[in-house]
Amino acid sequence: MPAQSGLMTVIERAARKAAPRLRRDFNEVQLLQVSRKGPADFVTMADQRAEQTIYEELSRARPDWGFLMEERGEVAGDPNKPRFIVDPLDGTSNFLHGIPHFAISIAVEEPMPNGKREITTALVYQPLTDESFTAEKGRGAWVQEQRLRVSSRRDLSDALIATGIPFLGHGDFVQWSRIFGAIAPEVAGIRRFGAASLDLAWTAAGRYDGFWESGLAPWDVAAGMLLVKEAGGFVSDYRGGDKVMERKEFLAANDALHSRMHKLIANALR
Repeated sequence: MPAQSGLMTVIERAARKAAPRLRRDFNEVQLLQVSRKGPADFVTMADQRAEQTIYEELSRARPDWGFLMEERGEVAGDPNKPRFIVDPLDGTSNFLHGIPHFAISIAVEEPMPNGKREITTALVYQPLTDESFTAEKGRGAWVQEQRLRVSSRRDLSDALIATGIPFLGHGDFVQWSRIFGAIAPEVAGIRRFGAASLDLAWTAAGRYDGFWESGLAPWDVAAGMLLVKEAGGFVSDYRGGDKVMERKEFLAANDALHSRMHKLIANALR
């Protein structure tokens, strides 16, 4: 593993500082399942506390950088400097129900000479397993000391694909059903684990062979997309283009499976 940059050290330190409290809160929320009031308010506080810890750590290290955060929204910084994109608790519903699958996601978005902004640094950290998925543009993707590579499977019939499923007030049921109907008969299995950052990190690690979902926010996917790309994979919108954020369409896989899934999705949405 190449020497970690100073910026990555700052990001990982912030995530690891927020993690112990999240672990304690997760143990508490499991006990709260039996209460009449329910744990929803408690989880909201856990989310906000984690975000505050991360915000304080990152802003202390990079005081002139901006933020885009799930809870507090956009915090303006120097427009010529990078900004942090933070989801302090991705997988809130899992957390709420005592399911041990959630993560902290932190990405850095930098202004480029062409006027666009690009994700250049990424961390997805799973507090319960202590797995730290990291990537920096041009330096590969890693989990701890192990280099990440997307799956080498070439046939959809061997592939395990991750997705997100629409639910109350979220997502396009008709569109998702069409895509599911096109992909499900072609693959070895489909999983919905409930944390998009980890879906993408696991795709980068080759645990999943591909991933699709729509309607996600930047903090859900910013870090995970760089992980997939630095692990040798492809991320596009459903048309195979690069307007993933504008269209809120996310398709990730290795080159062979991405091409096949893209064609299936395109045909399903005609």
